[in-house]
Amino acid sequence: MRRLICFLCVSLCAFTAQLSAQKQPTNPAAAKLFARATKEFEEHKYLPALEDFRKADQQDGGRCGACERQAFQAAKQLQDYKTAREETALLLDHATTADEKAEIHFMAGEVCLAEGGNRIFEKPFQDADTEFQAALQLQPQKSTCVYEDGVALAHLHQYDKAQERFQQYIKLASPKDIQYGRAKLFASKPELARKRVAPDFHVTALDGKPISMEDLGGKVVLIDFWATWCGPCRQALPHMQEIAHKFEGQPLVVISISLDNDEATWKYFVAHNAMTWTQFRDGSFDGPISSAFGVKAIPTTFTIDADGFVQDQQVGSGEIEGKIKELLAHVQETANRKAVAQVQ
Repeated sequence: MRRLICFLCVSLCAFTAQLSAQKQPTNPAAAKLFARATKEFEEHKYLPALEDFRKADQQDGGRCGACERQAFQAAKQLQDYKTAREETALLLDHATTADEKAEIHFMAGEVCLAEGGNRIFEKPFQDADTEFQAALQLQPQKSTCVYEDGVALAHLHQYDKAQERFQQYIKLASPKDIQYGRAKLFASKPELARKRVAPDFHVTALDGKPISMEDLGGKVVLIDFWATWCGPCRQALPHMQEIAHKFEGQPLVVISISLDNDEATWKYFVAHNAMTWTQFRDGSFDGPISSAFGVKAIPTTFTIDADGFVQDQQVGSGEIEGKIKELLAHVQETANRKAVAQVQ
């Protein structure tokens, strides 16, 4: 199944911290272009940002580590894996410490893993494993790298080695880490690591309540990407309203994520159409959640099971109710088994 990078939602704080840790452009023209690219990146204009970061690096004589790192981030957002890997190669040329080199190998490995996606070719996963192993040679205790290498090995059907990696991760990581619970599952059933994991996100919904995939464990989740300006989305709205009401009170969470740029128009439409379930505005196809899920058209829905795996993706007005019923029945079966086990 297609695997997307789970860390696409880069916060502004992390963005700034990364820049400060890298060499800034010294050439005045490059510095001006770098500033423009930074603004474009913050506005989610990733293609012009990528082009300008690369131009700034060239104008600075190929010495601008900050340009190369941010070009990597922009390419990653665009799922331009070839360019992202080129930028990691440039960054590696500048790296001086073992920690820096380990981080860059890890970055390259994540890109390879994402490139593997839903392809049947093994090479991206082989490349990912190579990069992760290079990182671990330099930084053996890098738990996130251990986890991701387990995923790469699972995609290569090397389940024994994948299992060892997940067991190693459990020893290194904190139980509070996002991936910890999933690693315990994969340690017992490494073949599950080949499934598509729903990207995690942490946002505040329209009603002021925080929502994240991490907090929705144990529940079936239906995520609906839409916009007020999208005709097919408006046509699909009655069906979405029907689902939200029909399964009310059951372990199903419906989240509508709008790609509307205009906040006022979005809020009015939601209120006027009694969209009482969880609502969030991502702003565009380049929004952090839309990018993380790889949304290219709307309406698009993702049906996610209680373990956080994407079980169904529909573009347009596809049939989603049957899959929801199936997943809810599985949640109930699991709860019944636990109840029986507790009694015994």
